Amino acid sequence: MRDIASAAGVNAALVIRYFGSKEELFLETMRLNIDDEPLLDVPIESFGARFVEVVLSTGDIRGVYLALVRGSGERRIAERLREVHENALVAPLRARLSGPDADLRARMAAAAVGGLLYSLWVVGDEALAHDRPELVARYGTIVQQIITPEA
Repeated sequence: MRDIASAAGVNAALVIRYFGSKEELFLETMRLNIDDEPLLDVPIESFGARFVEVVLSTGDIRGVYLALVRGSGERRIAERLREVHENALVAPLRARLSGPDADLRARMAAAAVGGLLYSLWVVGDEALAHDRPELVARYGTIVQQIITPEA
């Protein structure tokens, strides 16, 4: 806490006053939202690849995701991980979908993208990350199949 306060140019007591504990400070910094704007300007037929590209290129996602996954054994950190998953992955998908099973399709696609993030950033599958344009295209096709309702 002292190092953080020093870096911020404030007294450690002030940090404790506003956040209460290291865990509270950590939780406050572990928030993430994806900018919906790049997701709104593509037709739904090409949304899958765009969503994968946006998730992989949004700078804050990797750090927040890894910190929350690593700390998810703690109840409150696990709750924040679920909140970030809901806000950063499920909600942008759900906002573009319609139909009676839109929520389920959004959740399934978010789970697929979450698995991709796990493979890339937790497992460190370098072979998967080798050709990013192909990864985005192929994974985008998977996400597109999940979000496109069957006729």
